[in-house]
Amino acid sequence: MTETDIRRPIVTALTEDLDTGFVALFDAYRDVVFSAALRLCGRWADAEDLTAETFLRAYRALAGYAPQRVESLQPRPWLMTILANLWRNTARSAARHPPPAPLETAPEAVDPTEPTEQVAERSETGRELAALLGELTEEQRLAVVLRHVADLPVAEIAAVLGAPEGTVKSHISRGLKRLRLLYPGRNDDHR
Repeated sequence: MTETDIRRPIVTALTEDLDTGFVALFDAYRDVVFSAALRLCGRWADAEDLTAETFLRAYRALAGYAPQRVESLQPRPWLMTILANLWRNTARSAARHPPPAPLETAPEAVDPTEPTEQVAERSETGRELAALLGELTEEQRLAVVLRHVADLPVAEIAAVLGAPEGTVKSHISRGLKRLRLLYPGRNDDHR
């Protein structure tokens, strides 16, 4: 199913009834928004907070939009723009007000039905990926996450970042190159 196939019924539902349409919007995009948030911030609980705040702000914005604006809405890049701005603001705020204790010591929420091995593997992989992504510049990190986690095309990433497509391609390329340098053993396993 293409993005257009997903978008069309959601936009129609949003123009007919905001609450019903918003449920469809949330159902269609919550996983991609959460995945991108998790890769940006590196912590499950923080990603849940970013995802919830993204959809809260989206709902508030939609409540004030004219029907014509809703009809022209591109939900995925629009939600990613909200998420990227929230993440940037959160990161800036955290830099000004460091947490009282290291966040790494706080336990992550665990689904009690998930097998222990999967929880441990997910946690270890998530920490490792977050640490590697944390080594990238903000622009590279956003571009790589939006391209390879959220699966946005370059044109949509350019719209989210407010940058030319060539710049976005450069951020992605340089970010991936940096990741390969940071984690060289991984390259041999996936060629």
